[in-house]
Amino acid sequence: MTSEILDEAYTRLQSTGPEFNDWLSNHGPMAAEALARHGHESEIPAWLDAYSRRLEARPRATWKIDDWRAALGDPRRLGDWLSFFDHELRNDSWTDVLEVWWPRLLPGIAAGATHGVIRVGHAVRVLREQGPTSARIAELAQGLGYWAARWQLVPGAAAPAGTLRAESALASIPSIPHQTGGIRDRLAQLEHVDGWQQAQRDLAASNDAEALLREVVVAAVRRYPAHAHGDAVMLVHAATAPNAVLRVLPSLPSDQWAVSAAAAWSASASIYAAYSPTDRAPTPPAPATAADAFDRAAQHGDEHVIKLADTALDTYAWTGDSHSLVAIEQAARLVEPH
Repeated sequence: MTSEILDEAYTRLQSTGPEFNDWLSNHGPMAAEALARHGHESEIPAWLDAYSRRLEARPRATWKIDDWRAALGDPRRLGDWLSFFDHELRNDSWTDVLEVWWPRLLPGIAAGATHGVIRVGHAVRVLREQGPTSARIAELAQGLGYWAARWQLVPGAAAPAGTLRAESALASIPSIPHQTGGIRDRLAQLEHVDGWQQAQRDLAASNDAEALLREVVVAAVRRYPAHAHGDAVMLVHAATAPNAVLRVLPSLPSDQWAVSAAAAWSASASIYAAYSPTDRAPTPPAPATAADAFDRAAQHGDEHVIKLADTALDTYAWTGDSHSLVAIEQAARLVEPH
């Protein structure tokens, strides 16, 4: 990864807000980080040229956040939250800020259709592996601020305590009755779905949070090709959200790991409950190699396809299972390029 190019992308995006068109999430920093990681740094400037036309200016701060609990989940305070974390990260190390704020933000993991935690996961991966720069710190501040402003609980979230492996547990998640509308309307139905809490508990409990999260991510990626026709964009997050948490774990105190894994599992399960169809679709053949698979995503250009490819390549590295690469091909076929 050429860090200078990524830092230039972060700097270029600092004046843009985390959202546009009211609810849509700004994927620019996340997609840029994925492109850089997989050897496509040279494509980032042109990709941003096209993508940035859709973005809006960063919202300005209006009031200082004094009572953070009262301000959590208030999207009207988005500019205030961005300014708040800029200040926090100027005065303390990014690891200290993360340690304090991760457990406060974690219960609201559904924020922005899980984009808050996903953006933080991309930012933390770069900071831990390549070290801090002003651009990377500013990107983490945006991710944390976005998460805080859109903070949203997963209704009826429950920690795993059963015996099923992740793939079987995910297949057993009940669907909401009315699969229409946005994610807030869909998640609101979960409290009234019979068996929702028990289905989450059916996942085998584990003392190894990292192993559990890997299993959940692999299951979501493997399930994607046959079910993506339910919503090829939204079902991406069933894999990328738990993988974002997995990427943050090494930067957290160990006593935060188990609760992080449990929250990530509920987030993934809730997305499948909200968007997964009951029927299975035919799946395409896998690309020949992992590099071919990511090339396919980069050429397609959609930010969700790129982010899914980034996570799918993680699962391929863990398992050697080419079914992970099928998910990339299916996303490229189903998601309309911009």
